[in-house]
Amino acid sequence: MAKRLYTYSAATNSGLARDNNEDTYLSEPDHGLWLVADGMGGHEAGEVASAIVRDSFRERAGAIGSNQLEARIHAAHRAILTAVDAGEGAPGMGSTLVLLTSTRTDYRVFWVGDSRAYLWSRGEDGGQLERLTHDHSHVQKLVDSGAIDSDEAQHHPQKNIITQCLGFALQPIDVDQVAGEWRENQWILLCSDGLTDELDDREMAEILCASRSPKAAVDKLMGAALAKGGRDNITLQIVQSPRYRRSLASSLWQWLPPITGQRYLDLGLSALALLCLGLALYWIGS
Repeated sequence: MAKRLYTYSAATNSGLARDNNEDTYLSEPDHGLWLVADGMGGHEAGEVASAIVRDSFRERAGAIGSNQLEARIHAAHRAILTAVDAGEGAPGMGSTLVLLTSTRTDYRVFWVGDSRAYLWSRGEDGGQLERLTHDHSHVQKLVDSGAIDSDEAQHHPQKNIITQCLGFALQPIDVDQVAGEWRENQWILLCSDGLTDELDDREMAEILCASRSPKAAVDKLMGAALAKGGRDNITLQIVQSPRYRRSLASSLWQWLPPITGQRYLDLGLSALALLCLGLALYWIGS
């Protein structure tokens, strides 16, 4: 049996203020491809747009080479416009996109809009969180011009006005991308703005530092965003570097059942249960 190359986790939630979810995601680990799409345009429109983006990559995912991905993104953009012309969804619908493609040694991130990708690098000092993407948004332009700083941007009333999205018919889209080489003990986080509207980079870094697996990190980030208000749909994926080296201790922690949520208390309860089982087996066999 072939060894699984990627460890990853994903989750989506409509949030606490909306009854529909315009976000979607796609995970294709066999083809080294993951994406998050955040639709807009209202009920029965935003979800149509994001689904068109997702399905543009789901179909024939294995046939997509890294040099073809930008062309496929433009094709997804045109597919949304075509759907509107055909009466599917609604005029004005669109979707952001952030997409990760990976090989055993390298990664590349593509994006349109304000869905983001972050690189988390664990180290002896805890770790470092680096934003890989640059928002296509009105507020980001204000930050770039020096009109406001990043702290002001986090709470700006126009923070959700984007300057680009797939399906925006008034101008051609510009697809940005960034590439890098995987290192040991790295994760990449893809997310919609429902996560970053609730949690700033410092809060996310603290959660990532305290998480020992992508699944634990996804669960904790989602829980924290909901606890902060969950005012928008929230979608995220975390993909672990194929070069990731796990220590023996951390591997053992993965097998520990989450009884109370407190690691050492769970360890003590598990050890007690194993001891009781051993005594019972000894008593039965004697």
